[in-house]
Amino acid sequence: MSAPLLEIRGIHKRFGGLHALNDVSLAINVGEIYGLIGPNGAGKTTLFNVLTGLYQPDEGAFTFAGRDLFRKKPYVVVESGIARTFQNIRLFANMTALENVMVGQHVRTRTGVIGAVLRHPRARAEEAGIKTRAQELLDYVGIGRRHDELARNLSYGDQRRLEIARALATRPTLLALDEPAAGMNPSETEGLKKLMEKVRADGVTILLIEHDVKLMMGLCDRIAVLDYGKKIAEGVPEAVKNDPRVIEAYLGVAPQ
Repeated sequence: MSAPLLEIRGIHKRFGGLHALNDVSLAINVGEIYGLIGPNGAGKTTLFNVLTGLYQPDEGAFTFAGRDLFRKKPYVVVESGIARTFQNIRLFANMTALENVMVGQHVRTRTGVIGAVLRHPRARAEEAGIKTRAQELLDYVGIGRRHDELARNLSYGDQRRLEIARALATRPTLLALDEPAAGMNPSETEGLKKLMEKVRADGVTILLIEHDVKLMMGLCDRIAVLDYGKKIAEGVPEAVKNDPRVIEAYLGVAPQ
């Protein structure tokens, strides 16, 4: 078997006396949609923040595509091929949808400050390519006709799609989505599911946090469950759903 795309081993993260992540290990294979669930406060977003360089872990190991990313800065993580969205949408509200996606391509551009100021032909050609690619990504996520609208004027569901387009603009190998269906109605959620399936079919591995358990069970290849910072279960959706430890974590009572 080939090595996992992403592998973390024995990750610990403490905030004072709070042990937010306690010896968490997991491995994600190329082409998977891998889900991460758990009650509120279980440590899911903390793990995302560790994986994307926003938090520095206290202990453990983290490799991605064979590259050591333990305690690396966010820009190094993005350059290596990991992109993310956020639980609370973080768009440039007063920039257009197109401009937001153009910004997402910055990590892959070559023009420096001098080239941007002098506007030499190579810089102009790169900018044109960035604009074209941004429009393609807006079309890809289904909001291409709204390219000139300010991000703050988009509907909640379209803002979620815009954030995914901006993340895809970094050309990721792994896309980490933090509650992308939060606040969506059933129709929007179904559309999001189809989009994630399309992203995976186009060669991007997905790591997904989501409270919509029905969505997770119908979408993910494997699921891990966190509770109080510890991984208590991992496996295919049906096995995880029926695991007594998972039922107890959500309901507070083990089945009889």
